[in-house]
Amino acid sequence: MKPLGWWLMLIGFLRLASVWFGFFDIWALRLAVFSNTTMTEVHGRTFGVWTLLTCTLCFLCAFNLSNKPLYTATFLSFVYAFGHFLTEYLVYGTMTIANLTTVGIFAGTSIVWMLLQWGSHEAQPTLKVD
Repeated sequence: MKPLGWWLMLIGFLRLASVWFGFFDIWALRLAVFSNTTMTEVHGRTFGVWTLLTCTLCFLCAFNLSNKPLYTATFLSFVYAFGHFLTEYLVYGTMTIANLTTVGIFAGTSIVWMLLQWGSHEAQPTLKVD
């Protein structure tokens, strides 16, 4: 597996922790991410499901780096997540700069790395059945 694949696996496992917090420990999620607002259990579960989807993309892409649509969807999941958190900080004020920085390090690194690797993975031959 290529280094980017290992990175995506690491990010997927870190995202699994956020899924756990969203479903079972909303107060930890609030402290770690949305510390400037109140959260309900439904907010935590919604965050958990969204994060589970992005986690799944990371795992699938890690093993299929040559799959261009999957690679693009995974890349965009990082862009959307970073955009979401940036908006939460700048517009809504629900996050602290420290929490944004933590999220930004992982999302930013992933965005840059995936951009640098864009197109460097040879497409796997596909089997056509007529």
